[in-house]
Amino acid sequence: MKTIYVKPKDVDQKWYVIDAAGKPMGRVAVKAASIARGKHKPYYVPFHEVGDFVIIVNAEKAQLTGNKRQNKLYYRHSGYLGGLKVDNYEKLVARKPTAPMEKAVRGMLPRGALGNKLYRNVKIYAGAAHPHDAQQPEALEL
Repeated sequence: MKTIYVKPKDVDQKWYVIDAAGKPMGRVAVKAASIARGKHKPYYVPFHEVGDFVIIVNAEKAQLTGNKRQNKLYYRHSGYLGGLKVDNYEKLVARKPTAPMEKAVRGMLPRGALGNKLYRNVKIYAGAAHPHDAQQPEALEL
């Protein structure tokens, strides 16, 4: 029996939309990264882009368990000496509502060129509206 091998140019990519309102941020990020990677397909290979497009709406309304809203810290660095900046979840959401979800999904994808390519297939929006209605995305439940 031969192994099925599908080249990335032969893959038909679907569009999925995930509503993150009221759902745990980590669960949404895991599902989005898995679909973007293509792990739900029978011809998944770890070194090719065989995944689908994912749209995450209501990213700012995702829930965190416990005291993570106040205690979870996000670090960034300006590149200058002493340029380390620290924000907790609430401050980061106030400044940029989609940033925590972007960091969560990005951290679950591989590093390097493949991860960059896969991350371009994930679209994250703070509100319920998105400009991808023409692609006819399917609603995905967690």
